[in-house]
Amino acid sequence: MEKFTTVEGLKGALAARKGSSVGLVPTMGALHDGHVSLVRRARAENDTVVVSVFVNPTQFNDKNDLRNYPRTPEADLEVLRKAGADIVFMPTVEEVYPEPDTRVFDFGQLDKVMEGATRPGHFNGVGQVVSRLLELVKPDRAYFGEKDFQQIAVIKELVRQLAIPVQIVECPIVREADGLALSSRNLLLTAEHRAAAPMIHAAMQAEAETAGTKSVEETERDVIARVEKSPLLKVIYFQLVDEDTLQPVKDWKSAAHVRGCIAVQAGEIRLIDNLRFL
Repeated sequence: MEKFTTVEGLKGALAARKGSSVGLVPTMGALHDGHVSLVRRARAENDTVVVSVFVNPTQFNDKNDLRNYPRTPEADLEVLRKAGADIVFMPTVEEVYPEPDTRVFDFGQLDKVMEGATRPGHFNGVGQVVSRLLELVKPDRAYFGEKDFQQIAVIKELVRQLAIPVQIVECPIVREADGLALSSRNLLLTAEHRAAAPMIHAAMQAEAETAGTKSVEETERDVIARVEKSPLLKVIYFQLVDEDTLQPVKDWKSAAHVRGCIAVQAGEIRLIDNLRFL
């Protein structure tokens, strides 16, 4: 496994592997088994696996969140070595953005709801960093976890708009035994909030089992009530949306597939999750 901190080093390593298929796994580090599943999928489907580890400042609308985001570079390298990565790109901000990135993307309605509505500018920053990484690596495939369901939709639209020749590969959510979706932010939870957090998935799962038997509005209300039975959890939003457009549904028949998307404040930490309801 080779590690590079500069664009020049990365490009040199890729040039040496010219002709091989390339899979890219973009990460912000603090790696867990969810990331490992992406790397293993990329390993199975490509000759060369590139993993980027970069905490992208342009997608944080909260400076404290950026400052506190967990960083475990040495542990990350060991995880990636075991998972089978070929090239690890761990750049500085200056390497990724030699000049300030002033691009503004228009993702239509995809980024006007849920995460986009509650974190202004977040998805524009995602568009900036992902397009930059795709430009540098030029992968055949790029791998993203479904925990960030809305992000995948935004990235697919980004790739379409910029006509980037890459396949975006969606990979299933990986969960702890108690149902909590794996996230780097889980490292920051207090013991009490970590014990309460599995209620997020449990609440959605319980309501998904009876999806369609009561109204969308009632279902949304009941999911929120289930989560907030814990005084340690506060729902930022829970919405049942059309999987294709991400727009809220008014009734169960208005979309081919309905997905519940949730964001929850657990103390200082924001957690997100999602689940198909119908």
